[in-house]
Amino acid sequence: MNDNEEQDGEPGEPLLITAAELARLLQVSTRTLWRLRSAGELPEAVRLGGAVRWRLDEIRKWIAGSCRMSTNRL
Repeated sequence: MNDNEEQDGEPGEPLLITAAELARLLQVSTRTLWRLRSAGELPEAVRLGGAVRWRLDEIRKWIAGSCRMSTNRL
C-alpha cells in the first residue's frame, strides 16, 4: 500500500504525506521543513520504522488555523 492511500479503504482515515510532499505543499525547501520541525512549529509527525510522515488532515487544519498572514509588505 502506498503511504498516500487510505488504510483499509475506509473513508475518514488520515492520509500520510512525506517530508518532500509537505515541503511542496508549504512551498518551502525540505531543509526549511526540517528546521520548522526541529523548532516545534509543525504538527507532530508519525514515525513508521525509519520513515517520517505527517497526517494530511492535521496539516490542513494547522494551515487553516495556525498560519497567519504576514504584516510585512513584499
